[in-house]
Amino acid sequence: MVDRRMDRDWEYETVPYPDPAWEVFDARFGNYMLGSSPLERLFTGARWTEGPVWFGDGRYLLFSDIPNNRILKWSEESGEVSVYRHPSNNANGHTRDNQGRLVSCEHGSRRVTRTEYDGTITILVDRFEGKPLNAPNDVVVHADDSIWFTDPGYGIIWNYEGNKATFELDTNVYRLDPATGGMTIVTSELEKPNGLAFSPDFSVLYIADTGASHKRGHPRYIEAFDVTDDGKGLAGRRVFYDMGKSSSDGFRVDIDGNVWTSAGWSAGENGVLSISPEGEKLGMIHLPEPVSNLCFGGVKRNRLFITAGRSLFSIYTDTQGMPYGTP
Repeated sequence: MVDRRMDRDWEYETVPYPDPAWEVFDARFGNYMLGSSPLERLFTGARWTEGPVWFGDGRYLLFSDIPNNRILKWSEESGEVSVYRHPSNNANGHTRDNQGRLVSCEHGSRRVTRTEYDGTITILVDRFEGKPLNAPNDVVVHADDSIWFTDPGYGIIWNYEGNKATFELDTNVYRLDPATGGMTIVTSELEKPNGLAFSPDFSVLYIADTGASHKRGHPRYIEAFDVTDDGKGLAGRRVFYDMGKSSSDGFRVDIDGNVWTSAGWSAGENGVLSISPEGEKLGMIHLPEPVSNLCFGGVKRNRLFITAGRSLFSIYTDTQGMPYGTP
């Protein structure tokens, strides 16, 4: 009898277990890595991927391809990628609000929008004190339904991820009350505020600074701020983690309070770093492309989806992301 197992055409490159993408710096990271979970490339062919957001009720992931002016949709059931929205106004970061609706930062239109249940788009904000926003970048939602977003202005620096224009506002981080439309600046201290995420109890807000002023030095920090008791402001700024030769862009927090951050722009530094709530480096998942952002998803919220360069990757972990918004 012929052993047909040896006749197959291997569709995927084989890798040893544990996948060499995992690197442990602290023994505690062993609690979060799965030895039989390989790094998978789910899609490639974008120009610059960003803003992954999980829709568990539909079993799909949305993510941005900013320069190509589209939002893409990856189906967990079929594994296929389709165009969810084009044009997308050069959408960048996304999240879901506490009612499960998509909230998006748009570079091209310089606004934050909400996609309603019927697919219509509501403009949440596009101006502050009568002046157009720079180019909203990343966004998170607080337990009280307020929307917090960064506005570093990358979408108006070049005619690549938006439309080149003059800055009329400082590079602020804002808090928006969608019920009243009221908006306040929670900090204007960062050169280029980028990714942001709350701690599990919403007492701390982490913000990446990706400023690019070489004369003043390129900040490569994740900053931490205490959220004030009324939930409406920030205090106690401090450096949470120094990225060194790398740079943080977008990140998420797991149920133990660890920050899982994108890393890249330096040889050997492309990947995802896991950092303890105390600011200690636990481990890294190495990727072949610079990472822009990530989110937890999948049926059990233990699958890490990673946007990197032209591609979308995933890897299973032994932790879960915080259940912000609906599953």
